[in-house]
Amino acid sequence: MVANKLRPQLPADEWDVVVVDPSESHLYQPGLLFVPFGRYEPADLLKPTRPLLSAGVELLTKTVQRVDVASSCVELADGQRISYDQLVIATGTHPRPDMTPGLSGPQTGQSVHEFYTLEGALALRRALKDWPGGKLVVHITELPIKCPVAPLEFAFLADDHFRRLGIRDRVELTFVTPLSGAFTKPIASDLLGGMLQDRRIHVEPDFFVERVDDGALVSYDERTIPFDLLVSVPLNMGADFVGRSGLGDELNHVKVDPGTFLANGCTNVFALGDAAALPISKAGSVAHFAVDVFVENFLDHIAGKP
Repeated sequence: MVANKLRPQLPADEWDVVVVDPSESHLYQPGLLFVPFGRYEPADLLKPTRPLLSAGVELLTKTVQRVDVASSCVELADGQRISYDQLVIATGTHPRPDMTPGLSGPQTGQSVHEFYTLEGALALRRALKDWPGGKLVVHITELPIKCPVAPLEFAFLADDHFRRLGIRDRVELTFVTPLSGAFTKPIASDLLGGMLQDRRIHVEPDFFVERVDDGALVSYDERTIPFDLLVSVPLNMGADFVGRSGLGDELNHVKVDPGTFLANGCTNVFALGDAAALPISKAGSVAHFAVDVFVENFLDHIAGKP
């Protein structure tokens, strides 16, 4: 979005606009929520990246190793170095099941699942296809996560899915969250909390997972929640190169000025969307509207204006 909006406003004889992306395909991530229930296929979500970019935008299908802020240079994994006058980091946030003991192991894709990657969503679809019922636990490891309402949406979709199959009475559905309730805002909790009760979705709040062990979630206060099928949202972290570049917080999200999106201590490095450590929701709509604000401010920035 940034590249497409800026390209027509930057003189072609003065500015090159280069997008570095490790994949030749763009994955429409919101659709992953519907893959486990057979409502979307991978072909519905994957599109070639190049046609999505405006003419005049260069695409490099490469992986970033680190950013050398001192020399205004991006180092790629193949050793190539790209100098920049202005850098926009928009590399999102990503599930890291390896950061929670037992969440990444032999049971991954068997009894332990996630739907925040295409591979994970497809594995979960296979698991749900012939699942006879039992204890289904939908779990959030820690916040922030991208699309924070998606786990709750999954629980509602699962309830609907099992009702359609006629096996809802054979499913014990539990929503496990580190928050004090299923909804983060008091007004939403008051108005919408009954939706879970009506659907017989049990909420286990204030649950901080320590490990996944022998078919059960175990919290730091030693609470245990057994499951037959676990659908967990792992800890989310920013791109590893952010940490290697000294730009990130403990979760590799870029520390930025919330008023300008400039990376702390930098005058020509910005971070947008889920990549930035901002006190706002890591949601697609937030990233979308932030771009509209950013483009206007960026043009002022390069013109030397406030």
